[in-house]
This record gives sequence, C-alpha cells and structure tokens, in this order.
Amino acid sequence: MPRFSIIIPCQNAEATLKATLDALRAQTCKSWEAICVDGGSTDATRALVVAAAATDPRISLATNPGKSPGEARNFGAARLARGEIVAFCDADDIWVKTKLASLDKAMADPDVDGAYARVAFFRNRTDRAGVTSRIAKGPLGIEQLLGENPVYTMSNIALRRELFIETGGFNPRIVQSGDLEWLVRLCGEGANVIGIDEFLVWYRTKPTGCAYDPNALRAGRKSVLTSARRYGAQPTARAEAQHLRYLAHRALRLDSPGFSAFRLAVAGLVLSPASFLFPFRRGSAMAFAALAAPAIPRPLRRMLFCR
Repeated sequence: MPRFSIIIPCQNAEATLKATLDALRAQTCKSWEAICVDGGSTDATRALVVAAAATDPRISLATNPGKSPGEARNFGAARLARGEIVAFCDADDIWVKTKLASLDKAMADPDVDGAYARVAFFRNRTDRAGVTSRIAKGPLGIEQLLGENPVYTMSNIALRRELFIETGGFNPRIVQSGDLEWLVRLCGEGANVIGIDEFLVWYRTKPTGCAYDPNALRAGRKSVLTSARRYGAQPTARAEAQHLRYLAHRALRLDSPGFSAFRLAVAGLVLSPASFLFPFRRGSAMAFAALAAPAIPRPLRRMLFCR
C-alpha cells in the first residue's frame, strides 16, 4: 500500500494539470498514488490523465459522482484512497519535490494527525513567485482558522485517512469556504495538525476573478462561524480583522474590482486597526495596497498583485 494518497479534483484543467502531475512524479518520496477525480471535463483533461497513467501506474482517473470539488475530494479520499495519509492537491497548483518527504517525516510521530506548510503564490511561472504564507505557532486551532487561515489552500493539507472519514468530509452545500468549514470541524474534534516551517507548495493565482464571489463568501463565512460556535469558539475582533485582511489580499490577487479590496480593508481597520496592521511590514503593505486599489488602473493592479 502507498504511504500517501493524493486526491486531485480536476475539471477542464488541461492547461495546468500536466505541471501538477510532473511535480508529483518528481517527489523524492516515491510511495504515493494520485487519484484524479474528474468533474465532467470537456477538454483534454481526461486524455491527459489516461496518458500519464499509461506511463506511471501510480496515477489513476476517476469520475466525480457529484458536482463540486468537495464531493470529488470526499469520493477520492473516503472511497478510493488506499494510503494511510491523504493529501489534497488542486489541478493548477505545484508541489516542491520534497513535500511528501517532509510530510512523511512530520507524520512519523503517531501523535501528529495532520500537517501543512508554507505556500508561495505565482501566476504563470514558479520562479516569479511572490511572498509566502506563514505557519501558526503551535498546533492549528479554530481561532487561527477564523483569522488569517494559515493553511490557505487544500493543496497544503495532509492528514490520516481514517481521521478524514471520521470528520465526515466536506459539506457539498457550502459553495465558498467549504475547505475552511471542514478544517474548523477537524480542529474542533481535537485533531493535532502541525505546521511545517518549510515552503512546500506553489499556489497558482487566478487573475480572472472567477473565484471571487462576495455573496458566496459571506454565506461561506456564516457556515464557518456556525460550525465554530458548535465547539464553543466565538470570533474575536482580532480574528475578524485578520480575516478581512486575508479577504482583501485574496481580492487583489484574484483581480476583483478595486473597491472590493478597499471596502474589506476599511472594514478591517475600523474593527481592529492593530490586528489588521500587524505584523506591521505585512499588514501596512496590505492596507496601503487595498486602500489604493480603486485609484490604480486595472492592468497595473494585475501586474502588481496577480503574480
């Protein structure tokens, strides 16, 4: 049996999936399987996976019985995976070649249930990746998730498969923030999820703005907070301001209208100026960028922030 089962939801991903799979094949840890769960692609995605599987039997193709990426992850992790540890990877993200080796080392400790690391953001080329995310101090907790989620992307989380099944997986009814809502439940049930202070994931930003839906984000946030309250966690002003900073950052990276980032920054600064602005180097830069966004021409905003 493989040590890792990697679940890759994919739909019309022919432009990026090859790079994702190439990064898996380059992993220094070789004990893995990759299950590509297709959501009804109309491009060459399925053919690309079939061709990859023909040369590497660790790669396989499955069909999503549902509609959402969350359902694809549920199906792959709970029904198809054979590995002890489940790791998720989106079809447009890229892993550093030592990612699985670092996860393997961290999870050699039986008391560790899951792990994540730092993420770098890029648009087209990984050698032009910008800033990296940070890990939280100590085990991952609900308070951190309600603020500036340090996991950031599902491509950055791995956990023991039996624990994923116990949590019930992702809620397919949550359109945005379904991954965060699941992480809240995971931590709420007492999982020991640690941060690895290494850069292990390249996250591809999507400058089309298609992933930025304010209404869906608000509904998703409501679901996250509802789940958090079930475990006795209440959002603090600090966490809400950090979350608004995270959303402003995301709005800039996803090329949303300039006033989207502006409004989020103003709300965060009014709620808790110190929490939004500190750490000062990062927070002040985000405040300046978000507040200036409406005055910056869109082509320049894309050049500055969608990298």
